[in-house]
Amino acid sequence: MFSRRLKAGYFVLEGLNSFATVYYLYYFYFFMETVYGFGNQANLTLAAVNGAVYAIMAWQAGKFAQRFGYFTALKVGFVIMIGALTVGSQLHTAGGHIVVMAVTVAGICFTWPTLEALVSEGETPAGVQRMVGIYNMIWAATAAVAYFIGGAMFEKFGARSLFYIPVAIQITQLGLTLWLESQARRPNVGQASRLPPLPEPAPHRHFAARTKVFLNLAWLANPFAYVAINTLIAVSPGVARRLGLSTMVAGFCCSIWCFSRMGAFYVLWRWNGWHYRFRWLLVSYLAMVGSFAGILLAPNLAVLVLAQIIFGCVTGLIYYSSLFYSMDLGDTKGEHGGIHEAVIGLGNLAGPAVGAASLYFLPQYANSGAFAVTGLLLLGLGALLTIWRKGT
Repeated sequence: MFSRRLKAGYFVLEGLNSFATVYYLYYFYFFMETVYGFGNQANLTLAAVNGAVYAIMAWQAGKFAQRFGYFTALKVGFVIMIGALTVGSQLHTAGGHIVVMAVTVAGICFTWPTLEALVSEGETPAGVQRMVGIYNMIWAATAAVAYFIGGAMFEKFGARSLFYIPVAIQITQLGLTLWLESQARRPNVGQASRLPPLPEPAPHRHFAARTKVFLNLAWLANPFAYVAINTLIAVSPGVARRLGLSTMVAGFCCSIWCFSRMGAFYVLWRWNGWHYRFRWLLVSYLAMVGSFAGILLAPNLAVLVLAQIIFGCVTGLIYYSSLFYSMDLGDTKGEHGGIHEAVIGLGNLAGPAVGAASLYFLPQYANSGAFAVTGLLLLGLGALLTIWRKGT
């Protein structure tokens, strides 16, 4: 199951999964605005619902994968998504689409913790570093492409392509999963490898308590990064409308941070000097807060682009920290992957919920949501510093 030859197939699954889910989830808010007239407050509420479902289901799905097997979890996830999106393609009510979104997110939860575990299991510490690097590059690249061309796809193929395209991809994923499962059951499959052997690095020169501190720091910082990310995704239609961008142009301009994050992943993969260095995490968090506010309040495209470049780089380091420490320090990788994804869900819930609440109670201030979420991010900074001081 954990041979390098089969892991090439897991990376293909990952790339397909990233493209399909990003196209659906990122442009769902454009769909709801275009078809049902949802504004920033309504879309932020939807994003909070998305985050709540993800936070609850991801942890449980990680446990499910650890207990019942990775291939079983993948098949469950793909079948749920195929069923939900097929139903969604035939619905014509806002309430129905909200339910479809929630069910689809529940299905997604069975895939990401499982894929993270599949590419990391059976690896040495050097292998974990390499596999996590490849994993991050693949999902970041396919997510960036999906966001970049998604607006054009949405305009050219119609709003219902939001369902048909992901379903076609997920049917392909289900078929590939069945094939990989059959290959994994063959005797001696673990002996085959297409990748060269990896040198074993020196053991970690950190006390166990200190490494645990970094895991806790990353698990705190990452949900706050997703506080910012999910808020930005939900209000992207509003940003585009304010700057006079069509859906297609918004896809081109608002996806820049995804490409910047992909570049950061490559650097962090090839260079490990950031491992167990608190200053890198701290500087990234501070830059994330500033660039987040810059994107939401950007007066023109130039500021929007610059802020996105910074935002992508720093959120890349924060995400990479969470996943790397989860896989580097965890023996139950499926369950640890579930925790990693669950805390992402908490961030996806908290940011949009705070933004939506501020717009509800202070509707006279158009930027109240941006300021409220920025304030929440600053609270996270205080918590980060507290954990570091107590752990050192």
